[in-house]
Amino acid sequence: MPVDAAQALAGREDVSLVSSVRADRAKLDAGREVDVNGVDPTTIDRGYRFEWKEGSDAVWADLGRDGAVVRDDLAKDEALAVGDTVGYLTPSGKKVEVVIRGIYEPAKFDPLLGHVLVSQAAFDASFPRPGDMFTFVEAASSANLERALVQFPDTKVQTQDEFVKEWSAWLGSMMNLFYVLLALSVIVSLFGMVNTLVLAVFERTREVGMLRAVGMTRRQTRRMIRAESVITALIGAALGIPLGIALAALVTQSLAQFGATFSLPVGTIAVFAVVAVFAGIVAAIMPARRAARLNVLEALQYE
Repeated sequence: MPVDAAQALAGREDVSLVSSVRADRAKLDAGREVDVNGVDPTTIDRGYRFEWKEGSDAVWADLGRDGAVVRDDLAKDEALAVGDTVGYLTPSGKKVEVVIRGIYEPAKFDPLLGHVLVSQAAFDASFPRPGDMFTFVEAASSANLERALVQFPDTKVQTQDEFVKEWSAWLGSMMNLFYVLLALSVIVSLFGMVNTLVLAVFERTREVGMLRAVGMTRRQTRRMIRAESVITALIGAALGIPLGIALAALVTQSLAQFGATFSLPVGTIAVFAVVAVFAGIVAAIMPARRAARLNVLEALQYE
């Protein structure tokens, strides 16, 4: 978004902080492409909490036009340390050299800032057509901000919770995909259960006939088949749910470096157990009706 959008908010009585972050790409001397951000050294530490590997928030006062703060992963990959000089080439072909003043560790799951952070003055002098990626704002009301930015239709005002929700929306889409796959597996399992129950009724035709002959009613026969189907579904749930929990724990453990934690969704598991019972009842409808309609004399003569 244009830099004028952030400037339109600066100086308002209801705004206590405006800290915009420029963004662009550059290529290091080693050939690696990196994200470069231009930040306001006087306000960035109020909008973003830095986890420092080397340095502290005092780094911003000494950043100047030739200083930079780099991300920890870049420092490790390129063997960089505080005091080293790193050079990068901007899209316009301008060669820039900066001195590393500090090294920070970003959020592991979704790094918000780039590999190299320089002052906005240095950024604007090196990159053509600088623009803001986002702006940290502390204000009394979001509605007032929206009215102040009405002349900038490309901007979007979001609270912190709204911003996090939008940036993590892809996780919800991924979970929905898993639920679709789960629904398909349930449909396939229904056909499998129906097939199993139909074969069981055929193979036990004489047994069903004998039960009917000694007094079992059609209603009791249907109930028996439904009970067998529900038990089969519950056995599948009893095997599948613990296996799924174990796999989820393993995946969560492997993602622990990104801040992922294991949480047992007891309510969702209970819902899936109920769905398994319902699936067993649905799968038993046709086999139960066939078993109840068997002719007793023909069933007793069945080989």
